[in-house]
Amino acid sequence: MTSWDEGDVRARIQEKAARDPGRERFGADTHRYELIPRLPEAEIRAFEESHGVHLPMEYRSFVAEVGNGPAGPSYGLLPLTVPRPEAGGEWAVDGEWQEDRLAGRLAEPFPLTDPLPGRVGATVDALTRGTLTLSEQGCGVFTRLVLNGPRAGEIWQIDPDWGGFVPLSAGFRAWYTEWLESP
Repeated sequence: MTSWDEGDVRARIQEKAARDPGRERFGADTHRYELIPRLPEAEIRAFEESHGVHLPMEYRSFVAEVGNGPAGPSYGLLPLTVPRPEAGGEWAVDGEWQEDRLAGRLAEPFPLTDPLPGRVGATVDALTRGTLTLSEQGCGVFTRLVLNGPRAGEIWQIDPDWGGFVPLSAGFRAWYTEWLESP
């Protein structure tokens, strides 16, 4: 199933916000439990064409049917087609977002077939090609969506200093739903 129930997702986000009025939950002060409007099909298709990719359907349908961020895991879901309104500050995730949109980068093959645990010896740039940054967890740790190859559609976490580059979730729906269902 790839379709989302926008009303259900938004209601669950509102419930999370009601349980955290002071925005004390990790990342809530950044994403504020808000979703910006969903993207029109033409804008999603233009993004895919300009980057030479097909977005995994679970993610694609989310931005088309529910919203384009930011309410979501960690510091929130990054928007697909425009930078965060707060971009330009000192957030590392804004640099990751910009690098993802360099010509040809997203269309390149994802270089890993197996997890790479521990300290990352290769350059992060070489490892993250063919992936799209979804969110920042802090301290240089990012959640990325694999776009190409046998791992396409999976969610991976890159922690170059300690945790390596490893699968986090089988897909966007499971990853986002786990956040929605967390206390």
